[in-house]
Amino acid sequence: MRIGELARRAGVSTRALRYYEEQGLLTSDRTLSGQRIYPETAVERVRLIQQLFTAGLPSKTIVRLMPCIESGHASPEAFDLMAAERDRITAAMTDLAAARDALDRMIDIAHHPTPEHCPTLRDPTWSPYEAAEELGQGAAR
Repeated sequence: MRIGELARRAGVSTRALRYYEEQGLLTSDRTLSGQRIYPETAVERVRLIQQLFTAGLPSKTIVRLMPCIESGHASPEAFDLMAAERDRITAAMTDLAAARDALDRMIDIAHHPTPEHCPTLRDPTWSPYEAAEELGQGAAR
């Protein structure tokens, strides 16, 4: 099947398919005029690649996992690789949660400003003009 047909059946763009080929995730044959031709099994492979991307795996990791997927036998290295990716994702989630919490605090401060967080609410308020007037009056006495 040609690239447009594969894209339609797998639910991805032709650009995504070209990217998968560049990354070594997908292969095609070429016609004499240079058009890509894919086997019927490419639909399932593209769907699997999409699932792996959805799981947060980068293409370089997917390439390393493909031999295990194709053979149906996961090696200890494949499990270690997936565990490392899970740890990476967990760390990223922790960082994102901390960023979200910090943003929540800033939103709360913006909604409920206090003198502690907002200098314009502090007493006594000070103005350079008031200070100048006080100095001028003090010198006249």
